[in-house]
This record gives sequence, structure tokens and C-alpha cells, in this order.
Amino acid sequence: MRPLLSLFLLAFAASAQMRVVELPGKSPLVTFRIVFTTGSAADPAEKPGLAYLTAMMLANGGSRDMTYQQIVDAMFPMASSLHAQVDKEMTTFSGATHVDNLSEYYKLVRAMLLTPGWRADDFKRVKDDAVNFLRVGLRGNNDEELAKEVLYQDIFSGTPYGHYAVGTVSSLEKMTLDDVKSFYESQYSQANLILGIAGGYSPAFLASVKKDFRSSLPKGAGFRPREKYPPVVQASRAAIVEKDTRAVALSAGFPLVVTRSNPEFPALLVAASYLGQHRMSGGVLYDELREKRGLNYGDYAYIEYFPRGMFQFEPDPNLARRYQIFQLWIRPVEPQNAKFALRLALYELDKLIKEGIPQDAFERTRSFLTKNVNVLTRTKDAELGYDIDSIFYSTPYYNQYLKTALAKLTRDDVNRAIKRNLHTDRLVVVAVGKDGEELKKQFASDDPSPITYNSPKPEAVLAADKTVEKWPLNLKPENIKVVPVDQVFQ
Repeated sequence: MRPLLSLFLLAFAASAQMRVVELPGKSPLVTFRIVFTTGSAADPAEKPGLAYLTAMMLANGGSRDMTYQQIVDAMFPMASSLHAQVDKEMTTFSGATHVDNLSEYYKLVRAMLLTPGWRADDFKRVKDDAVNFLRVGLRGNNDEELAKEVLYQDIFSGTPYGHYAVGTVSSLEKMTLDDVKSFYESQYSQANLILGIAGGYSPAFLASVKKDFRSSLPKGAGFRPREKYPPVVQASRAAIVEKDTRAVALSAGFPLVVTRSNPEFPALLVAASYLGQHRMSGGVLYDELREKRGLNYGDYAYIEYFPRGMFQFEPDPNLARRYQIFQLWIRPVEPQNAKFALRLALYELDKLIKEGIPQDAFERTRSFLTKNVNVLTRTKDAELGYDIDSIFYSTPYYNQYLKTALAKLTRDDVNRAIKRNLHTDRLVVVAVGKDGEELKKQFASDDPSPITYNSPKPEAVLAADKTVEKWPLNLKPENIKVVPVDQVFQ
């Protein structure tokens, strides 16, 4: 059925109408993924966070006929809920319920999404939650996520991707309920809708769902600029977020033209997995920084956006983007080792570019990815998500697409893709740590940054360290900025 489903998805991808992904089955659990292909890239330039606030009002607010508390109380005995996820190009509402509760659950979801209540008290609560998330959840308590999001903001500055999806504190505080209503009316349309459903629902039920969304949503969507490529990084630069914290969180990267719709995507996925598979101990970065040198908890590489990485082992679907970055995530290190850790990560990336991936490592990594895609798509919720992403990228179903591509891939293909797309100069570095001026001084200096160990190390490690401690960062003082944490996303 998958080849037929892929053709079904691709046929609908070119349509301006509502698209539907159907995965009928015998499971008593019915899963929804209701995706609108709009997000923070559609935010007006002066109102970052509007797409996020709109989605939160729908998922965490009442309907025209029920308050939010009444909806929560109604869903509680069903063990059900509705969750929202907002990214640059997609806003996703997801939930699941037992088939015995399907009719009542869907009535609640339909009311929340199609006849929202737009109550002032819900708006104040949702807005306060968003502001508190920025101030406390991100700036206050999550240095690693903060570094990654500042990296994306810096790389995409001046484009519709140039702000965090949640927005800024000042923008959220100024936003009005009318702003949210206006965004909903212009962006929540049939043309932007991909309706996904899986499980033991009936054809009659699905027909009624389609009818509801078609009759309630306008056909067309409001204009929004989508095509603005990230500016080329002309010279390496760094942003240091100054914060009173014990360790230094680091992220580094640069724009990447390759997405899933690009033929080189499977090759770069192999390269990134070999260099640093997320939360896995087999990557080069993990082995060199953590295992051999004990610098931190782990180090990874990415070619696709992967938020909330410290909380999960697998990426969420429906974060599809037209523009991606290559990213190195260096988990927090002691301040005296920050420069060495950054140098070591870039040294290993440069080594991969120059020497390529070894044949045995290529075979091992390709085998891992071929099997891991089954893990990524093992649930109906994930299947729906990856099907919907395939519509966005105009590719076959991800499981089939990746396995087919990996089977044909050679080591030479991977090494060519590495040389064509990866580099160690002209990148952006973000660090979160205290004493920003001292960090700036260290990063701008070409002086060696030797590391001191608490236990003996093999000669091979010590010999490599002599090269790493002098590795050029190519960061000039004028290209390094220090920003107090309370100004970030303010």
C-alpha cells in the first residue's frame, strides 16, 4: 500500500484544496494530526510570536459554546487532549482517543479549531504562559536550547525564519486578541490544511470530518512571503549570551541548502549520523569529546531542526522547513575547556571533510539508519507525521524513500556530498556562559588552549590534543558580540 499512498500524497501536494492523509486500520485508538502549513514564517515582521499565540489560543482556550475548563473536564475521563506545535512552516494539532469516545472527542476538537471562543481571560492566560516560557523556561532554565535557538536566529537574521517561533517578550506583551483573530482568519484555510487520521474510524466518520473542515474554513490563504534565502556567512562570527551559569553551552553551524527534497539528503544524513547521531554513543564527536576526554555529557550533529533534544531521543515530525542548517551541538562544558571543546569539534568536522567517512563506518552507519527509520515511524502518530512531511517535501513516504536511497548509496556519494556542503570556516558560534568578555577574549585569540586531565590519557589522545589546542577558530574581535541574557528574545 505504501507506493500507492506515496502517489496519493504527491498528487495532493500540488492541489490548492484541503489534503487528507488516511491510515485506516483495526486499532481501537484513533489518532489525529491536523496540520496547517503556516507558522512563524508568516508572522508580520513587527509581531513575532503571532502564529504561536494563535495556535495556543486554539489548543488551550475554549470554544464558542464551552470554556476551556469545561473542555478539559470533558476530555479527562477519555484520557485525551489536544496538543499544539508551532514551527516556521507548520502548525500542528495532535491528539488521540479510544474509538468508543471518538464522536465526543471529535466534537470537542472540532469546536476548538473551527469555532474558537476568543475569550479575553483565555488570551491573557495564554499570553502570560508564552512570556513566562521565554523568561523562565528558555532564558532561565535551558541554556542548551537557548544556544541552539540563538544560533538559528543569528543565521536566519533578516528572513522570515529570523525569529524564534514563540516570539519575543515585548512583541507578545503588545499583541491583542484582534491580532490573533486576524491571523486565524487569514492563515487557517483549506489551502493550508493537511488533515491526518489513523486507526479504527469508519468511512462515514471521515466523510463527516472532511465536510466539517470544508464548510467551516475559507478556501484560500492570506499572502505571506516564503522565499528568502538565509544570507551567506561571509566570515565566522560568534554570539556570546552572558548568563550566570556554571558551564558553557555551545552550538555552531551554517546554512544548508539540502532538505529532504534534495538528492544529497540521504548522503548528508549518513555523514551527520557518523559524526554525531543524536543521543547515541557511536558518533565521532561523542567518542572524542566525552568518551576519550570526559569533556561533557555528549556531542551531536544535525542537518534538520531538532528542538527539545535534551528531553527526547527522536525528532518530532511536522517540523518541515524549506531552509535548514548544519549544526553541531556541544553540550555544556566547564568554562576552562570551552575553547578546547569547540576547537576539537571543528577539528573532527574538518577531518571528516578532508578524509571522508571510512568504508566500514559507512556500512555500519547506513545499516543503522536503514533500521532506525523503522523506529522513527513505529507508531501511527509518527506515520501520520512523516506522511504529512512527505507532502511538504514532495517525496515518497519517508520510510520507503530513505531505505531505497540508502540501498543505492555509496561511500563516494557520501564523501562528495560532504565536500560540497560542509566546511569549518564561515560559520556561526553561539555560547551561553558567564563572563562574556572573557569568553570573547578567548575565542578571538589564536593562543593555544591546552586541556588538563585528572587522569592519564593514551598517547594518541595527547598527540591529537597538541594539534587541537592550536586549531584556528578564525573569529575576529569585531565579529564577536556579547549579549546579556535578559536581552535575548526580549
